[in-house]
Amino acid sequence: MFAFMKQKPGFYRQVILLSLPIVLQNLITSALGMADTFMVGMLGEAPMAAVTLANIPLFAVQMFIFGVQSGSSVLISQYWGRQEMESINRVLGVALWVALGVSSLCAAVLLVCPVEFLSLFGNEPEVIALAAQYGSIAGVSYVCSAFTMMYVAAYRSMERPQLGMYILGASMTVNTFLNWVLIFGNLGAPAMGVRGAAMATLTARLLEVAIVVLHMMKNRFFQVRLGLLVRPGLDMTRRFLKYGGLVVCNETMWGLGTSMFPTIMGHMAGSTELLAAYTIAGNVEKIVMVASFGLSTTAAIIIGREIGAGRQDKLLDVGKALNALAVGEGLVLGGTLLAFVLFAAPLWVYPLFKLSHGAAAVASMMMTMMALAMPLKDFNTVNIVGVLRGGGDVKAATLIDTGPLWLVAIPYAALCGLVVKTTVFWVYLAFPLEQAVKFFVGIGRLRSGKWVRDLTRA
Repeated sequence: MFAFMKQKPGFYRQVILLSLPIVLQNLITSALGMADTFMVGMLGEAPMAAVTLANIPLFAVQMFIFGVQSGSSVLISQYWGRQEMESINRVLGVALWVALGVSSLCAAVLLVCPVEFLSLFGNEPEVIALAAQYGSIAGVSYVCSAFTMMYVAAYRSMERPQLGMYILGASMTVNTFLNWVLIFGNLGAPAMGVRGAAMATLTARLLEVAIVVLHMMKNRFFQVRLGLLVRPGLDMTRRFLKYGGLVVCNETMWGLGTSMFPTIMGHMAGSTELLAAYTIAGNVEKIVMVASFGLSTTAAIIIGREIGAGRQDKLLDVGKALNALAVGEGLVLGGTLLAFVLFAAPLWVYPLFKLSHGAAAVASMMMTMMALAMPLKDFNTVNIVGVLRGGGDVKAATLIDTGPLWLVAIPYAALCGLVVKTTVFWVYLAFPLEQAVKFFVGIGRLRSGKWVRDLTRA
């Protein structure tokens, strides 16, 4: 029954070596992000809700950037299997043009009319005013992040994931330190509140850009050719838009869809408490999901490389083995999260964030539901983002990832929260409902074997 778990010698060692730096990178980023949330939370529920509100459109941009990353990775990993370095330069060039263009547009909107724009996502003037202070600065940081993430994604797809761990580890450490200085006015600096948090983020992202430019100039493994970045060519642009464009659409639609849930909560009664609880639960989820994101990225790299090199005969068993690892991982992490909700959060976390009794109860409910759905969610993440997408089946992966979200989860949450006006429990039930639908559709696609496609050949 589990014969597919027997892989060639060294397979699981390779999975660990590739995924561990990615997991550590995401863990550092998520843990320090949690520290950022804690520092802002010390200012009160309104500032924390404001940062959550500002991050609704910024999260959509982040997911767009991640989509361009993922789209470029699908192509780069296959070109890496064929050792075509010129083509990798061209893919990186297209990715930079797309990511920098969209992130710059969002930054411009948040600079010119932050209050008017962010009013679309909430209904409390105090929270919106604070969100505008944060968003007008933080938006610029995403332009820097777009540049860094494209370069890191290229290296990750060429089986060099350590670079991202080093760059983002240094950046997030600086970000956290500057948060402590600028939010509270330590070391003689003025106390800037949420604006200080945004300034810290922007400074850290500028540091990332400086490190990447220096690395481009000094490294010998991958020679960046500026001419190919600036003019990647129409053929590669068409190829990227045809295949990578679907991945970008996937992540953007997923990001926009996920942003609908805090938007719905932002228009419900007691929205400040709901958004504060959602912020805590969301940061905890980022930490417990780092393992599945690392495994999904590793799956995409391995499968894409094998397809590019022409070794496709046993990829179905490889996909099944990686998904089985994801389920086991989800069971362990789900159980750990349940223990955290029952014992650690009420004693240490909620008092640190100064959550009200109502917000703490909502946060516990959200994280409990999250823990119970963790095996399903981890399977879906690795299956869709790693196996199907890495195999070149980008159209099916996009439909499986976004269809249940937009056709099932969002209409259900909007009906409960805005029309029937239920409690937030019934709104949040949309998340496990979405995962269940994705699981059954995704496992059918996996078993079909129709997801193995070489995207690098004409």
